[in-house]
Amino acid sequence: MTSPRTVLTLPSPDATCALARTLGAHLSPGDVLLLSGGIGAGKTHFARCLIQSLQDRPEDVPSPTFTLVQVYDTRAGEVCHTDLYRLSGPDQCDELGLADAFETAICIVEWPDRLAGLTPGDALTLDFSVPGDPDPDDLRRVALDWSAPRWNTLLDMAGVGS
Repeated sequence: MTSPRTVLTLPSPDATCALARTLGAHLSPGDVLLLSGGIGAGKTHFARCLIQSLQDRPEDVPSPTFTLVQVYDTRAGEVCHTDLYRLSGPDQCDELGLADAFETAICIVEWPDRLAGLTPGDALTLDFSVPGDPDPDDLRRVALDWSAPRWNTLLDMAGVGS
C-alpha cells in the first residue's frame, strides 16, 4: 500500500510560515514531523514559524544544529525541535531521548535520515526542495508523505489534504 502524498509549491517565506502555522494549529503531543531536504531548503524556517505560532509570546527559535535539541513549552504542549545533521547514527539519537519525546511531545526532526530504525512509522514527512526557477531565493516545494490515518484528518482540517 502506498502512502498518500501531497506536493505544495510555496512561493515565498511567508507561504512557508503560513503552512507551518496552519499545521501547528492542529498538532498535539505525540505528533512527529520529519523535515528533510538540503541545506537552505526551508526546514528551520518552517520549524521556527510553527513553534512561534504555538507560543503565547513568540520568542527566538534558534536552529538546534549545535545544541541538537531545543525544547519549548507552548499552549499545545511541549515541542521538541531537533537537528540531527551532526550525528553519525541512530545510537546517538537514542541517547538524546527522542523515543520518549516522540510519545510525549510534538516533535520536529530535521535530518530524520539519521534516525534509521528509530523513525516513528506514524510520522508526517515533509521533504523541502528548492526548484530553482524562477526565483531560487524564495520558491520552495514541499512534499508531504504519511501513512497514519490521523494525518488524513489533520491535513484535511488544515486545508492541506491530498
